[in-house]
Amino acid sequence: MPRFFQVALNLPNAEDVYDYHLDQADQDIHLEIGALVLVPFGTQRVQGVIWQEIESPTVTSTRPIERILESHSVLTPWLLKLAQRLAEETLTPLGEWIGFLLPEGYKQRSDWLYGWKGVAAVVKLTPLQKQVVAAIQEKGTLRGSQLDRRFKHQDWRRALQPLIRKGYLEVQPLLVTPRVGTKRARVVSLALQPSEFDAFFERVAKRWGKLSLERRKKVLQFLAQEGTAVEIAWVFAECGANATDLKTLAKLGAIRLEERVQWRDPLASKPLISSPPFELTPEQAAAWEVILPALHRAWQGQATQPILLQGVTGSGKTEVYLRAVEETLKAGRQAVVLVPEISLTPQTIERFASRFVGSVGVYHSRLSFGERFDMWQRCRMGQLSVIVGARSALFMPFPKPGLVVVDECHDSSYYQDSSPNYHALPAAIAYMQIAGGACLFGSATPSIEQSYWVHQGLWQGITLTRRILSHAQSSKQPAPAQKPGSALQTGFAFDERQLSAVKIVDMRAELKQGNRSIFSRLLSERLHQVLAAGQQAILFLNRRGLATYVFCRDCGYVVKCPRCQIPLTAHSAEHTQKPTPLLCHHCGYRRMSPQRCPNCGSPHIRQMGIGTQRVEEEVRRVFPHARLLRWDADTTRQKCAHERILDRFSRHEADILIGTQMLAKGLDLPMVTLVGVILAEVGLYLPDFRAAERTFQLLTQVAGRAGRSTLGGEAILQTYQPDHYAIQAAALQDYELFYQQEIQRRQKIQYPPFAQIVRLEYRHLQAEAAQREAQRQYQELQSWLAQDQNAPLRISGPLPCYFTRLAGWYRWQILLIGEQPQQFLRHRTLRKGWRIEINPISLL
Repeated sequence: MPRFFQVALNLPNAEDVYDYHLDQADQDIHLEIGALVLVPFGTQRVQGVIWQEIESPTVTSTRPIERILESHSVLTPWLLKLAQRLAEETLTPLGEWIGFLLPEGYKQRSDWLYGWKGVAAVVKLTPLQKQVVAAIQEKGTLRGSQLDRRFKHQDWRRALQPLIRKGYLEVQPLLVTPRVGTKRARVVSLALQPSEFDAFFERVAKRWGKLSLERRKKVLQFLAQEGTAVEIAWVFAECGANATDLKTLAKLGAIRLEERVQWRDPLASKPLISSPPFELTPEQAAAWEVILPALHRAWQGQATQPILLQGVTGSGKTEVYLRAVEETLKAGRQAVVLVPEISLTPQTIERFASRFVGSVGVYHSRLSFGERFDMWQRCRMGQLSVIVGARSALFMPFPKPGLVVVDECHDSSYYQDSSPNYHALPAAIAYMQIAGGACLFGSATPSIEQSYWVHQGLWQGITLTRRILSHAQSSKQPAPAQKPGSALQTGFAFDERQLSAVKIVDMRAELKQGNRSIFSRLLSERLHQVLAAGQQAILFLNRRGLATYVFCRDCGYVVKCPRCQIPLTAHSAEHTQKPTPLLCHHCGYRRMSPQRCPNCGSPHIRQMGIGTQRVEEEVRRVFPHARLLRWDADTTRQKCAHERILDRFSRHEADILIGTQMLAKGLDLPMVTLVGVILAEVGLYLPDFRAAERTFQLLTQVAGRAGRSTLGGEAILQTYQPDHYAIQAAALQDYELFYQQEIQRRQKIQYPPFAQIVRLEYRHLQAEAAQREAQRQYQELQSWLAQDQNAPLRISGPLPCYFTRLAGWYRWQILLIGEQPQQFLRHRTLRKGWRIEINPISLL
């Protein structure tokens, strides 16, 4: 009797699972849930994942599974159930989630191969067709994904349809091979005991020349000294041997030549020293008494609420995370620790890796494809029990996940704004509900929605109100700077002053008193004091570059990106006398600053606004002897750049660190006694209902970088809006004050958490076409709403997005706001080309 299976396809538009059968020859093969197979689908051959075995198919005729690529589970049952849940909640096809969850080493994308069969000289072609055909002729054939990259701002598929119908273009289905795989290395090891060397060489000495004998003796002696298998290249380098020497020794049974898996481990070169747990403070101990039984209830299968650990900056949340992870490992389960930025992982990784030596891996986008694939494999094989990383680390294939920790859980980087759209926090909650685990979230400044859920009893809330000094240095005799994440094993001390003092400086008053510098007199004075004391300072501005825009003083023309229609940011020309380069921070478009106005020809071109590069220039001018580092997206393009900058600053190789929001992410720098915010209201007046919340969070977090030791600290907020409630609350570091004001505003406008939002976005290369389509979709939504008058829903729009044009695409959006707007769309089909986001973190 044939065996039938339901298979989830690795196809972005595959909504459901499909029935297939095993050929007679494969009937005895054991296929695990989550195994990887190759199946026919239409005219294509596509990759699929075994969903479940069924007794009988739901269709009259099934097609066979063509090939079994991996009989063991590649996606765990937990991950398959999570994919199904997320597909339903985000209104995204299941196939898109399957493709997203599969690692690069296993993922085979279905594509189309385009080849030219006609004669271009005799075929009448449009300009776009000519470009595409020329590209195909140049290479012989091109994949659809290759054409997407080359013509990403043009609708080349539509242009080619007439040529395909007329037979000028040949199109074939293609399964693209994975771009990375297991790395293997040839190694050599001893097959003899050292005591057998003399007898061995007596037998073979007469057959070998003197030089050959010496080289081969060196090989055996070197292997005996190493005591383990060694890569062949290393043996060649150390012993001067060659391939013939090794083949000869192997043939005689003296050594073994093997091929072994070589793990690409980004932590392999980092020296780690085991670190015992700290003694908990009374507040931490009280928090742990709540968390510990919650963990065990979850592992016993009881429904457990997510736990929100709200602690002021420096209150010791990480030590509580470590205790929770330790308890998870004792229970025979695995833990995922999510951090919001790659910049935070060096310190966090060191804390976890030194506590759980040999059991911790790291996963984020800055790793190579090979490193990520190997981390994924090691989690699957049970070699790792803890993974620390950005949001994608949530989907590691642990066999028995028991805990997800999300540090700085308010951070917007936990939301993926590319397809498939998802937020890591609700995804983590769903994952732990499926796997029988627990969620532990932590932040000094939780989002308004997260605090509201605690107030409503949907989450369990725990607070830490006192800062802990993990670096017990004397303010009179500062200890040498320590490596990131390290701490003295002498316990903790309370800081009775609690958080660092925060002062607001009204830059309007500074300007009236004749100070035109970007530094207020107070900040300049404090910087002098910090430098004189041999301490460190952080200067924060959430804008990159030299100037925020370039304009003509005569006609007012602003130099904008031709693809995005937003002002280009001026950047300093590093190590060159060339004109100032201008950069679009959205699509990467570059050009040189014009010498004359493109609109009126005037030479009066001026730069306005400031960015981190301008701050760096001004610091060098005012404090010429200060050692500086800049930490923003421009200085961290290379691999491990975040870690190098943080390591240098931690070792006090710089006095002042200048940077963007990367500085606000939980860094522990004991020698930092001053934080200066150059312009506190950056982003405050963007047309987004979360603008005030983001400003408050960012200012509170960055102020918390000061005063992390007995040296104390101070933060200075420079602003032209000193009376705004978000800035006032951040200066007081009073979360509850901000929450009460913001929650009232949200309730008044009926935005989250009092409603949910579905954002519909349409993009087109032509402005008029985008607007027409937005109007058509709006009319269709209104007709649906008229038919379903009971739907608690309101429609906002259609309107052009705040960033109306990005990367050449004109953008329009419609918002559905209500109790469950996604339910309104669940069984309805939008017009072609619309993107759906459920509760997006930005409406820009």
